[in-house]
Amino acid sequence: MAAGALVVGLGATYTLATWNDSEWVWGGADGVPGVGTDTFEVQQNTTSPFTDAPADWADRETNPGGGLTFTAGAISLSPGDTVYAPVALRTTAESSSATVTLREAVPAAGVTAVDEDQDLWKSIRVTVYTETRTTPAAPTNACDAANASAWGVPLISDVPLDTAAPATQTVDAEAGSTQHYCFALHLPTTLQPGVAVTALDDLQGRTIAPAWEFRSISG
Repeated sequence: MAAGALVVGLGATYTLATWNDSEWVWGGADGVPGVGTDTFEVQQNTTSPFTDAPADWADRETNPGGGLTFTAGAISLSPGDTVYAPVALRTTAESSSATVTLREAVPAAGVTAVDEDQDLWKSIRVTVYTETRTTPAAPTNACDAANASAWGVPLISDVPLDTAAPATQTVDAEAGSTQHYCFALHLPTTLQPGVAVTALDDLQGRTIAPAWEFRSISG
């Protein structure tokens, strides 16, 4: 019986078992994900004079945005008058840096103005001064008639409202700097190109509501 069993065994087919080994990798280390998205958020501050309380900073990402506080007389301009208003920008504490471009003015959404043929809009000239300060420092000079010119070379100077700024500003990451802007709106003593009126007196009793976008991209 032993010999017969041996003959049967020689006629069988055997396969040697294979060994398996897998290696895995993942995007991260020490239990922390290694792939994700950056945080990017710019906030504005329209206090006048500038203050740096947490409640003074806000996100207002749609037109009309935050209201600028102009110096006295903004709603009752006479030819030759100039009024001023500040605004400041910074990133949030978790944000990457930002490159900011001031766009041209457009009518404020949801605000009714009285300005036939946009003649007052076409007449107003805007100048914007700017200064970068280490957060949370206030601007070196006040945004008013006595001090605005000391801000230095304007970003835009004595141009129509529908003029975008040609240069950009950089706002540091993690609220590391504050970009200050000083808007100056001026009503000239002479008629401006493109207006339908034939005398400055025809601009009396009109109102406009310009809104500006600070368009930011992450740095």
